[in-house]
Amino acid sequence: MRLALLTLAFLVFVAVEIAAIAAFGYFGVFEALASNAATRLGSLDLVLSLTLVLIWMRQDAEERALPFWPYAVVTVALGVAGPLAYLIYRELHDARSTSPQRV
Repeated sequence: MRLALLTLAFLVFVAVEIAAIAAFGYFGVFEALASNAATRLGSLDLVLSLTLVLIWMRQDAEERALPFWPYAVVTVALGVAGPLAYLIYRELHDARSTSPQRV
């Protein structure tokens, strides 16, 4: 169930992101985020939140021996898509490592 919810959140976010980039362009999205005090506050909140998520994600990836850098790059480039993709990968990895192996 958790994997399904993560995947749904990822797909919805990516769809909204594609629509925004199609409408404004990649850099146009950042221009809109800096257009007034309210959007700058939201942008700062997003940057701080994602920084905390990146710190957690790095520690979690090290503890589980999972890759970190690909998801960090996606986070910097596309926002929450990176952490969502990491959590999906982590769920799939955990499911594979706990399932009985066939001989």
